[in-house]
This record gives sequence, structure tokens and C-alpha cells, in this order.
Amino acid sequence: MKQILLIDREFGAGGMTIAAILAQRLKWKLFDDELTQEIARLAKIPVEVCRRREERKDPFLHRLVNLIWKGSFDHNLPSPDMAILDTDRLVSVVKQVVLKAADTHPCIIVGRGAPYFLRERKDILSVFLYAPRDLKYHRILKRVGNEREALDLLDTQDDDRRKFVKHYFGHEWPHRELFHAMINTAIGDDRTVEEILHLLDTINRKAEVSKA
Repeated sequence: MKQILLIDREFGAGGMTIAAILAQRLKWKLFDDELTQEIARLAKIPVEVCRRREERKDPFLHRLVNLIWKGSFDHNLPSPDMAILDTDRLVSVVKQVVLKAADTHPCIIVGRGAPYFLRERKDILSVFLYAPRDLKYHRILKRVGNEREALDLLDTQDDDRRKFVKHYFGHEWPHRELFHAMINTAIGDDRTVEEILHLLDTINRKAEVSKA
């Protein structure tokens, strides 16, 4: 039986919204922003820093450490009494949080490398969501309200995720072999939700029949 639904997505493809609808329909626990809060708590770093770092390979934390030790502290960055944490350690913390979340099944987990960390489990259903560039742009613009920022996020977020997955997992992103389905969300949020629910139900019904 599939009791853990993993949603990976292109930035702006509507993953958060679709996951929230699925959680409501299934009455399953949703792990999204709550994961960021827990990662930040364990890593002892501010939540906003955690959000920027979870699926990026850029040297932000290394620059931060250098700034602190050189005494040239930028007040827009976290305070220097935070725990000094490199990116490899942060990935270890993310894995720890994802594994713990998976034990709270049935549940839905959004992003955070979950398809890679949980790939050996038999009770997961992994779905990748993508969308045309124009649709992603307008979704992002609606969220941030600034055209330049929306374009910057559109052009950088997925590239960061691609570098992150390549570096830490050795795969191109998205790694198609990890997913049961890849869905273009241009069909609409409701239709996407129905497709995922149908897939989940079909797989679980077949599992029940095979047990009988």
C-alpha cells in the first residue's frame, strides 16, 4: 500500500497548492513549511536562511562563516552566534527530518529531496509536477507581486535545485526513474489533483487484489 505521497516540482508549477488540496481530500498529514521549521530548529539557523538553503548548492553558508571570522558582519545576515553549519551538514539534517516525517504516515511530503532519501521504501508514490514557463511566471508573479523578482526566481530556483541534486545525489534533475508519474499542471490544479488521486487509488487497489 502506498501511504506516503511525495510531490516534487518545478518552481511555480503549483506544487504547494496541489499538495494542500490533496492533503485535504485524503485527510493525510501535509509536510511542507513545517519541514523547513524543523530543519531550521535542528540546524540552529533562522527559518528564512533555511528556506534559501534547503535545495541550493550555492556557497551562502561558507560566505557567512568567512564574514563572521573576518569581523565584517552584514546585519542582513543571521546573527554571528548561530551554529556554524556547512552545506553537507545541512543536507544530513534535511535527510533526518524527511525520514522522521515519513514515519508519520499516511502523509504528503513536498520537495526536500524526499524522492531520493526515501527511494528504497515500498510505500511511497512519487509524483513530479511541471508546467510551461509562462504559467510558472504568472504563478510566481501572483505570489511575489514584482515582475523582476518573479523572473529572477523563475530563472534561478530550478537551476539551484538541479545543481543540488546533481551534487548530492549524482543524478540529473528530475531523475525520472524515481517518479511514478510526471504531470503538466497546465491541465489545472483540480485536474492534477484528480489524476494523482486516481493513480494512488489504482495502485493501492491492485495491491489489495494481489494480497487476496
